[in-house]
Amino acid sequence: MKIDVYDIKDFTSSLFDKMCAYRKHLHMNPELSYQEHNTASFVKKTLINIGLNEVKSIGGTGVLVTIFGDHHVKDQECIAFRADLDALPIHEENEVPYRSKVDGVMHACGHDVHSSILLGLAEVLHHFRNFLPQPVKLIFQPGEEMNPGGANLIIDEGGLLNPKVTKMFALHVFPDFEFGNVGFREGLYMASSDELHIEITGKGGHGALPDQTINPMFMGAEFILRARDFIKNNTPDSVPSVINFGRFEALGSTNVVPQSTIIKGTFRTMDEDWRVKAKLGLNKIAEGIEKEYGGVLKLNVSKGYPFLRNDPDLTRFTRNVALKVIDDSFVQELDLRMTAEDFAFYSHLVPVCFFRLGVGNKVKGITYNVHHPKFDIDERSMKTGLLLFSSIALSTIN
Repeated sequence: MKIDVYDIKDFTSSLFDKMCAYRKHLHMNPELSYQEHNTASFVKKTLINIGLNEVKSIGGTGVLVTIFGDHHVKDQECIAFRADLDALPIHEENEVPYRSKVDGVMHACGHDVHSSILLGLAEVLHHFRNFLPQPVKLIFQPGEEMNPGGANLIIDEGGLLNPKVTKMFALHVFPDFEFGNVGFREGLYMASSDELHIEITGKGGHGALPDQTINPMFMGAEFILRARDFIKNNTPDSVPSVINFGRFEALGSTNVVPQSTIIKGTFRTMDEDWRVKAKLGLNKIAEGIEKEYGGVLKLNVSKGYPFLRNDPDLTRFTRNVALKVIDDSFVQELDLRMTAEDFAFYSHLVPVCFFRLGVGNKVKGITYNVHHPKFDIDERSMKTGLLLFSSIALSTIN
């Protein structure tokens, strides 16, 4: 059975005020990664009030529900949509009625938006359930912002099984685009992300007596520069890679060589073989500096998310759906990004389409990027997100 696109538009539009209310509640009550207990309770209660049965907990603080039509069978393969639940340790600086009530915690990455759209989708699909070509699984996932990534918890607990998920979709707020716009990219889109944690122990002492000290800051500086040159000179052609450092801590003084130094950084790429080889190369650099200086340099590479690859066929399908329900001028092409997203774990198991939802409004001053204490959205963008999600779910996917 097929449904007219105008019926979808009318019903999704009727849910706008509800989505705004969901978003304001979630924005005012943010919770950090793997601590989303109240958020999960709110999601569960909302899904049950919509009329959905078999709402399940998953991944500790995640929620999962599958929507069946009367014509479906319980073991029939399904598609899935994911939203993330967690907030960030950021103090909000917006002076708005829905400002975060939790000091130092803020939905600065738009996960409140993602979850509100998915709650709207739940009501749309429940209403039109007998028009669904296939069952639809909705995953409200914890811990997107922190290793090991909540996607791993969902996968490990069988979230992609019973019924089996064959295709997945997710969207993410994108302040670079004005509200009403959406963006797509086929193939490689986002990078893997590994954290670099370096602890260096030298020999502290008087700054005027270098022969009696082993300066861990010199060792750290050597590591940063050699690591940068190694990645620059050895990255395979056409493989995007980034190494960068954001923390160099050494508590000495003008004439005091510190005993130890801590460095933190990140390595990102889009090739798993090179990712492994790069780690080996960085370890060799650390070993060489240890021998040269006589101190101790411990390098710990905390493995993060893999690269995210959008399935080309599924992405073309999703873009074509967008072109049917959104004006052509609002459908954009995305550039490659070296940022990371734990939705990437799903992309290594099933075909996925991860696309961007424009939420900016320059006229209203809504221009701050994600992870900024003044990040906000034009809530009208949620109409676009819900319309596109709903149209995808109610379309036949080959």
